[in-house]
Amino acid sequence: MHMMNELKGFVFRLLVFTVLIFAVHTYLIHQFFEGRLHFPLWTIYGFNAVLVFAVYCILNYQSKKDNQKIFFSFIALTLIKMLLAVVFLLPLFYGKSDQPQLEVINFFAAYFLLLIFEIFSINKFLQKL
Repeated sequence: MHMMNELKGFVFRLLVFTVLIFAVHTYLIHQFFEGRLHFPLWTIYGFNAVLVFAVYCILNYQSKKDNQKIFFSFIALTLIKMLLAVVFLLPLFYGKSDQPQLEVINFFAAYFLLLIFEIFSINKFLQKL
């Protein structure tokens, strides 16, 4: 039951944080960019938020079973996230966007902000161990 409350709290914080930075990012794009992006911002934020949720859940579950390998799991999951990011951005490498630099900046702005959120969240539950 405690783990479920912890997960609900994390999901709530993740949603609030994601919606907040998405709103700021959307505002900035609409103020300073006219045109069509290949990747809508909502797909970028959805993709990154799902990955953060998955990493958190996996590490939280593993911490309850065997917390000796958490660091290695975090590194492995981060590498997998990076590979998935490259796969997500593949259309940019094949010239599908008129603004590839802006698309990459959009992606990695969300990626790194959510990564920071992920690290703080994981650190918070690891301190309880």
